[in-house]
Amino acid sequence: MAGIWFDDLVVGQTFHHDIRRTVTETDNLLFSTLTHNPALLHLDAEYMKTHEFGRIIVNSTFTLGLMVGVSIGDTTLGTAVANLGWDEVRFPAPVFVGDTLNVETEVFELRESKSRPNAGIVTFIHRAYNQSGALVGSCKRTGLQMKKPAE
Repeated sequence: MAGIWFDDLVVGQTFHHDIRRTVTETDNLLFSTLTHNPALLHLDAEYMKTHEFGRIIVNSTFTLGLMVGVSIGDTTLGTAVANLGWDEVRFPAPVFVGDTLNVETEVFELRESKSRPNAGIVTFIHRAYNQSGALVGSCKRTGLQMKKPAE
């Protein structure tokens, strides 16, 4: 199991995830069509030539999913009970096909679960950066995390 027990997390703890991912045209195309998002920003290269960015912008929901997904192996794989929500989702800069993203995760808040003595509630802040170091995405993610089993 790669994830971390609730008891072993510390507010301020930061994970610099080893996994980096170069976003491909196929990633963007499949994600946009699978989620029924026909926005020209994501699918029409000719239209985007006339747009201020001049090229296709990767679907921001893909960026959100990738940002959180990259974090799972180091934080919640095998120790998560449930994802409770995402807050303060931001995309301060666009992601383009060919950008390589890296992610860091900070433990923002920890609190005991009132209804589950074997779990706690953790809030992470995830941040994604492109190959130039520009912040391209961030969010707070709250989840229910298992505590260490009694020995």
